[in-house]
Amino acid sequence: MIQNVGNHLRRGLASVFSSRTSRKSALRAGNDSAMADSEGYRNPTEVQMSQLVLPCHTNQRGELSVGQLLKWIDTTACLSAERHAGCPCVTASMDDVYFEHTISVGQVVNIKAKVNRAFNSSMEVGIQVTSEDLCSEKQWNVCKALATFVARREITKVKLKQITPRTEEEKMEHSVAAERRRMRLVYADTIKDLLANCAIQDDLESRDCSRMVPAEKTRVESVELVLPPHANHQGNTFGGQIMAWMENVATIAASRLCRAHPTLKAIEMFHFRGPSQVGDRLVLKAIVNNAFKHSMEVGVCVEAYRQEAETHRRHINSAFMTFVVLDADDQPQLLPWIRPQPGDGERRYREASARKKIRLDRKYIVSCKQTEVPLSVPWDPSNQVYLSYNNVSSLKMLVAKDNWVLSSEISQVRLYTLEDDKFLSFHMEMVVHVDAAQAFLLLSDLRQRPQWDKHYRSVELVQQVDEDDAIYHVTSPALGGHTKPQDFVILASRRKPCDNGDPYVIALRSVTLPTHRETPEYRRGETLCSGFCLWREGDQLTKCRWVRVSLTELVSASGVHSWGLKSRSKGRQSDGWNGKLAGGHLSTLKAIPVAKINSRFGYHQDT
Repeated sequence: MIQNVGNHLRRGLASVFSSRTSRKSALRAGNDSAMADSEGYRNPTEVQMSQLVLPCHTNQRGELSVGQLLKWIDTTACLSAERHAGCPCVTASMDDVYFEHTISVGQVVNIKAKVNRAFNSSMEVGIQVTSEDLCSEKQWNVCKALATFVARREITKVKLKQITPRTEEEKMEHSVAAERRRMRLVYADTIKDLLANCAIQDDLESRDCSRMVPAEKTRVESVELVLPPHANHQGNTFGGQIMAWMENVATIAASRLCRAHPTLKAIEMFHFRGPSQVGDRLVLKAIVNNAFKHSMEVGVCVEAYRQEAETHRRHINSAFMTFVVLDADDQPQLLPWIRPQPGDGERRYREASARKKIRLDRKYIVSCKQTEVPLSVPWDPSNQVYLSYNNVSSLKMLVAKDNWVLSSEISQVRLYTLEDDKFLSFHMEMVVHVDAAQAFLLLSDLRQRPQWDKHYRSVELVQQVDEDDAIYHVTSPALGGHTKPQDFVILASRRKPCDNGDPYVIALRSVTLPTHRETPEYRRGETLCSGFCLWREGDQLTKCRWVRVSLTELVSASGVHSWGLKSRSKGRQSDGWNGKLAGGHLSTLKAIPVAKINSRFGYHQDT
């Protein structure tokens, strides 16, 4: 049966490329239809706010104060969360925010917020901020943000209803929200591991001491008394107000270093550790942790106490803010160096360098568009969290797209294609007679593959990164007329379902390791995004979907070969499972209950 499926798939894949024009027409028609269907739809959790920027909202440069913007953002996001929860909600955290554009007096701020996903008692809310010039009708993107809110009831425990995504964008955000939540929970450990395992460059001795500013000179401490106007409708201190106070003291600290008016470019995760109420005294402390060539990091800490006689203060919030100083052409100026204090000052200095490295890694791995991401990214402990996130989220977002085109269906195996910019993506889908959890265990351990997949000659576990992520060195036989076999260095990331209806995910992508460089005996292959998604369809039934992305121009130049695609890039295979390996994946799915599951788990089913 496997051989028959393979013969049909060869013809099916050939038909894919012989009818690309018809696929494009069908895709355009499908997109037009989807747009028409969604014209009247609005997310039930969506909340919008529009504010005209007045002089009272601005800073010394006549631009909208970021603190005021944060208050508006938090208000809009909170109302969206409460619309879904049906009860009061409090701000738990706000992810990194990058400000792309400033807003001037007379312009309009448009804020849109909606719940991306609900967990047990918390929600991820996505926020989009744009600005509008009413005279010229121009619009700009200002920033995007992700905030986490927690639903609160005084009597009963909250169990939030799940979000049902409808549009392609909602499906993508919903599927990736669980991975973002996972990344938030390990953020503190990521910083600790980076400081413990990686050598952060310390250039204090080589810096020009004549331009050094002692960090102590930038220290700011300010106290705020929480009054009723500072509280939300639940009596707690308004989260947006706390963020605005934090931005204020951070700006003062940054100004003391540069002796100019700094511009806030990024905020690294507000994390609310505890609540405060009307009558609390909030002590806000800020200091410049490190100054780089064109930017500086300011750390802000918020502590609360109730009465003046109290000796214990509650740590309720921390954040790190990145400032620049712009010249007349809006270009960042050179900044003086900072001289940290011994002890805690030097620790903060090193941690700021670590966070900068993480920001650069994250921008390189996560923030780039798919067309800008290299096929293979260097792996090291400092970027492992973001590589794993990108690995899983790329696969989930690809699966969530709703404009896949059915190319062929043979023996209950469906082949879908999706052409987008430079990429031609495939996914093949079938139902197998095996429990989803057991299929997940089998497919996620690549060391088992050579036992039932002839296109895997050997698999070596290079490094077990953590419980759910591992790096493998894979070798495969020579394909497509080549005399040399291929090898791959693959990061495999597996994820169990976060909730009912979620799939088991096994995501694969190429990475580079200094211990496993290219060798003359192998042709190094690379894969940008591939893997499996498994859904439980019933008792001992699993819907399996295998997904792979290929570069369109390489596919066009190389054409169809045997089971799948042969593609070249500078003499190297540009997709990790090309040639006959595409068929190998389908054979894998059909072979699961026969070749492995029966013997391993005692099933005796006939496929």
